[in-house]
Amino acid sequence: MSAWAVVIGVERLEAERLFHHDMLELTGLEEQARPSAGDEVLVVTGDEPPLVVALGRVCRTAVAEDHDPDDPLSDDGPVPLIVAYTRRAFDEPVPADGLALARVVNEVDSVIYRELAGRLGAPPDTRTWLVSANLPIEAPSAAEATRLFWSYVMELGPRELPAFVSPKGDELAMQSFVLGEEANQDPEEDD
Repeated sequence: MSAWAVVIGVERLEAERLFHHDMLELTGLEEQARPSAGDEVLVVTGDEPPLVVALGRVCRTAVAEDHDPDDPLSDDGPVPLIVAYTRRAFDEPVPADGLALARVVNEVDSVIYRELAGRLGAPPDTRTWLVSANLPIEAPSAAEATRLFWSYVMELGPRELPAFVSPKGDELAMQSFVLGEEANQDPEEDD
């Protein structure tokens, strides 16, 4: 097996930080060398120096649904590179200084891969969190209030709607988050 580094841009990094994804799908890589299924991957930012934000393993890519194996002229189109996350560190990335990145997908020496992957350490223990979004909604019924709530959540999303998070059993430690980062929601206090 080989080791690789995949570079993601600022917008993709923001999307990966805001929503939980099991896999990273990359397209437009037809002209580049590509890893094989089972190869290990460092997911890094394009910063200087780059930052390791996740580890993953290349998955087999699915054949398009309209693929006809009996038709040699069947055009499957570009096949995406799919990386299944094995360790996420989007909120606490580690520097990948010394990592040479010439393209979006770069082969990496296995010794360098192990050293950079080791910087992430073991995954932290999971714990139970209480997460909520509270909105005052005026509506004629509870059912209509619920429909309006989900409409607001979809419309506002994580860019505008604060989520309130606290460890289970320690609700007084509640913090609000917007865009995946802690945000002060007290109008009386200045940030």
